[in-house]
Amino acid sequence: MFNLEEIKQLISLIDESDIQEFEISKDGEKIHLRKPGKVETVVMQTETTIPSMPEIKNPIQVQPQLNTEQASVNIEGQAVQSQQQDANTHVITSPMVGTFYTAPSPNSPDYVSVGDKVSENTVVCIVEAMKLMNEIEAETKGEVLEILVENGQLVEYGQPLFSIKLS
Repeated sequence: MFNLEEIKQLISLIDESDIQEFEISKDGEKIHLRKPGKVETVVMQTETTIPSMPEIKNPIQVQPQLNTEQASVNIEGQAVQSQQQDANTHVITSPMVGTFYTAPSPNSPDYVSVGDKVSENTVVCIVEAMKLMNEIEAETKGEVLEILVENGQLVEYGQPLFSIKLS
C-alpha cells in the first residue's frame, strides 16, 4: 500500500523530470500519474462571405380574409386542382445534400431544358456531394415543366429539383 509521503515523492520526481506519464503498481494497487499536456491556443481569422439570396420563384401571397363558407369552397377547389396536377406531374427530388449542376461541365450544354422530353433513364442533372458527381435520372417518361433550382445552388435531401409532366 502506498502512503501519502511516497505519493508526494512520486509526484515531485515526475514534476521535475521530462516524463509525461507514469504508472506504478505495488501490492495490487496502481497509481497512474500524468502531467497536463501543453495547451496551445491557435487563433485563426477567416473571412466569411454571405452568398446572395436566390430569386424567389413562388412568393407567398397574402389572400384577403374570407368568410368560412368561401374559405371551404376555395380550399376544396385548391385540393381538387392540386390532386389533378399531382396526377399529371412527377417531381424529381434530390436524393442527397449537395450542389446542383445543370450540365456536366461549365462549357457543356445543360442536360435538359424546360420543354424537353425525357425518359426514365435520361440524366437531368448532377448533384455533387463530397467531391463525387452523382448523375440524377428522370425516373419517369414525360416533358420537363419546370427547373426548380438554379445552377450551382446547394440542395437538401428531398428538395424538389424538376417538375415533369407525365406522358
